[in-house]
Amino acid sequence: MKKSQETRLHILQTAFGLIYNNGYQTTSVDEIIAKTNVTKGAFYYHFKTKDEMGLAILNELLKPIFSTNFIEPLKRADDALETIYNLIYHLLINDPLMTLESGCPASNLTQEMAPWNRDFTMTLNELSQNWEQAMIQAIKNSQEKGLINTNADPKEITVFVLSGYWGIRNLGKLETSKSLYLVFLKGLKSYLNSQR
Repeated sequence: MKKSQETRLHILQTAFGLIYNNGYQTTSVDEIIAKTNVTKGAFYYHFKTKDEMGLAILNELLKPIFSTNFIEPLKRADDALETIYNLIYHLLINDPLMTLESGCPASNLTQEMAPWNRDFTMTLNELSQNWEQAMIQAIKNSQEKGLINTNADPKEITVFVLSGYWGIRNLGKLETSKSLYLVFLKGLKSYLNSQR
């Protein structure tokens, strides 16, 4: 990797950490520059604006993470309901990237930026839509294998799971206790089992 590419990646990774912990709007370019130890000129060489950097975080960091952690497990799923439960369990309980206090970075950015920035809205919506489509397809595949009731609606199951995940992430931030996650996971398992 070239020095210029390393610098760009360093800025994105550092900015992502600051934004994840402190919020997008409260994280300043000066703060990012200070934390990365790059010059202001170097920052603006790579990104014309803070929003351009924010979109690069979504496209260059979050999209690959989403693909690996949220979508690929569903594409490989033999039993979609089991995979969905295990995926949500991992994201809530074991994922090393996301903390209880800071929640889900995509969810945070959706709440913070979607009302104000159309480009953020479109990019975040693409992430969410990709996850939704992967889950719907995994459910359909499992229906064809006879693992899920054919009367079950894949879209309905998916919307239920995704809305529950986004919601519990926010409740977890308020309560700062994973015990709430365990309550949600118990209910999720019961719901998913009812679709067999």
